[in-house]
Amino acid sequence: MRERWFGATGKRVPELALEGDPLVPLDEALVLDDVSDDARLRQAHAEGTPVVIRADSPEKILAALKRPEVAAVLVPADKPELIELDLRELTYG
Repeated sequence: MRERWFGATGKRVPELALEGDPLVPLDEALVLDDVSDDARLRQAHAEGTPVVIRADSPEKILAALKRPEVAAVLVPADKPELIELDLRELTYG
């Protein structure tokens, strides 16, 4: 399981997890449905606030993981197959 830093908390979390996973504490994070709000992403990162993105497709997962500000991506509990994506294959072909 690949991990990322959870903002400035000093914790590491899974980069990709199912919604509700206790390893990704949402009460400490800015949670967004996509990465379209560049200003909020940059501000949260500058302040050390962890950023968590919800994604329900391979394309949205890749878009979120390309952003250095994003600590974790959550996929819906009813789509656990997204956890098993081969991210290298999707990225590099």
